[in-house]
Amino acid sequence: MSDTLRRPRAGVRDAGWLRAARLARRLAWVSLLWMTVEGAVGIAAGVSAGSIALLGWALSSAVEGLASVVVIWRFTGARTLSETAEARAQRAVAVSFLLLAPAVAVESVRDLVVHHEARVTVPGMALTATSLLLMPLLGVAKHRLGGRLGSGATAGEGTQNLLCAYLAAAVLAGLMGNALLGWWWLDPLAGLAVAGVAVREGIDAWRGEACGCAAAPVPDGRGCGEGCTEACCAGGSDRQR
Repeated sequence: MSDTLRRPRAGVRDAGWLRAARLARRLAWVSLLWMTVEGAVGIAAGVSAGSIALLGWALSSAVEGLASVVVIWRFTGARTLSETAEARAQRAVAVSFLLLAPAVAVESVRDLVVHHEARVTVPGMALTATSLLLMPLLGVAKHRLGGRLGSGATAGEGTQNLLCAYLAAAVLAGLMGNALLGWWWLDPLAGLAVAGVAVREGIDAWRGEACGCAAAPVPDGRGCGEGCTEACCAGGSDRQR
């Protein structure tokens, strides 16, 4: 008997799963394009306004874009049906979280230490406000797709989008709070909180907790539940034993 007949579920997905995979790839492209714009405009606005926080946020777009590149790689060609590709993608997204956290934390601590006050920047405010509206929509959609696909990589990318929105809110609040009330410390404090969340999410993604099915293996503990990939739920199964 051939390997295909002995293991019929290894590379078989229904039409709905394949449509979801294509949508995940398209949304990753949308995120990557936006991160490119966000990074370029944000760097220019940050330098112009002398805003270290805005500049740091714009530079973090490169790390967030890495998660999008990973998901595009994951759902392209033969890798779409590959459990090995999912495991690698999930770990790569986890690393991108852990790269983001120290960059944000160092930037925030430096702002607090030097008592840095940024100038008002209309382009910077407009950019962060746009990200604050767009990123949660992408993040929620990718979390749902991650659950449908059993893909911790997709769910992790969605969390990156949500963190981008949180950090955008922090930068926007810092710029506005400083301009209107002189509360220069709002931005770095919020940035430290976001860095902490990024560390936690990175650890969860590495362990396989980023996708919704990871915590729900089949009752006998010998595999994954319906709709889950082995790579996604292995971590949850190990922790419950």
